Amino acid sequence: MPEPTIAPAPADAELSAEDAKLVTLARSARARVGAVEGAAVRDQDGRTYAAASVALPSLSVTALQLAVASAAAAGAAKLEAAAVVTEASTLDGAGHAAVRDLAADAPIHVAAPDGTLLGTVTE
Repeated sequence: MPEPTIAPAPADAELSAEDAKLVTLARSARARVGAVEGAAVRDQDGRTYAAASVALPSLSVTALQLAVASAAAAGAAKLEAAAVVTEASTLDGAGHAAVRDLAADAPIHVAAPDGTLLGTVTE
């Protein structure tokens, strides 16, 4: 799967309060277990789901895949937005594809571990 292009955030970029909350939830999920990345999504009803990446001998799931799976398992039919907190400079293709399964146009915000917005994927 090709990695999606992250549109760099302008120096004065500010997220809406709801999208900033997703970054906070993703940071918390990542920090709680010392994971490589954390993610959070918001569904059509405003409910949020946060997750951390999982790397077990028999199972490997990105944080974004797991957050989307949690939303889907709770009955979400559409996502409004997503956020990933990672040390990587790219968004993984599998996580991107999972979000696109439930939303063709939801923004996916990518942030550094300190919460600084690196950019947003909109395609």
